[in-house]
Amino acid sequence: MNILGRIQNNPELFNFKSNLKDRIYDNVLPHFFLVIAGMAVKLVSDYAKIQRRMVEMAKEKAEAELNFLKSQINPHFLFNSLNSVYFLIEKDNTDARTALHKFSDMLRYQLYEASGDRLAIEKEIAYLKDYVDLQKLRREKQDEVEFICTPDVKGFTIEPLLLIPFVENSFKHLSHFGADKKNKVRIEASRMNGEFRFSVANTIEFNSVKDPVGGIGLKNVKRRLELLYPGKHVLDINEDKDLFTVNLKIKIDSN
Repeated sequence: MNILGRIQNNPELFNFKSNLKDRIYDNVLPHFFLVIAGMAVKLVSDYAKIQRRMVEMAKEKAEAELNFLKSQINPHFLFNSLNSVYFLIEKDNTDARTALHKFSDMLRYQLYEASGDRLAIEKEIAYLKDYVDLQKLRREKQDEVEFICTPDVKGFTIEPLLLIPFVENSFKHLSHFGADKKNKVRIEASRMNGEFRFSVANTIEFNSVKDPVGGIGLKNVKRRLELLYPGKHVLDINEDKDLFTVNLKIKIDSN
């Protein structure tokens, strides 16, 4: 009798359309959106894990390749041989001795120090200077090479061998103007407003038949920057009529 009285007093209980609609809005839809949200979070999480794993695999592959190269070289034999060659060079041939000494330092840096995750910027700059000095030894009189590094470029770390592709590229694609025009390479490193700023500019020959400026080296370093400094760097590369420029800014941790 109680149930019958409730039905008689509340005829809406028999209104299945109204009840079904209310139940859908009150129960089904919230659960549906909750499931969708959960699936979205899971997909984003899985994607992030896959991306991290890909980066780790690439890093592991690079480290394995480096370790393999190291294993093919007997360091003591190599550096002892370089030392022997150094003393075979006549003392008055200072250019050759200087070049061999710098090459030895660069090789030691690449084999032993550059295998870590981060290195002091001072070491990376010293490596770049050695490379530039070696290039200067073989340049012509009409070549003008400048390396400017402000005193405040210190006290922070950077991924090793990140900057050298830009410098290598500047010498590889340097113009070959005659005596009436200078072939120029200008490298600048500075620190400003919490950023490390690095720029390289070199003259090029317009409509040159050489390989396109940049190539695989710059593509690789672009990818490294994306992986190592996501959202923390700006890379601007421009090729004008007779000038190729690279401007890089990297946010650095404040001391």
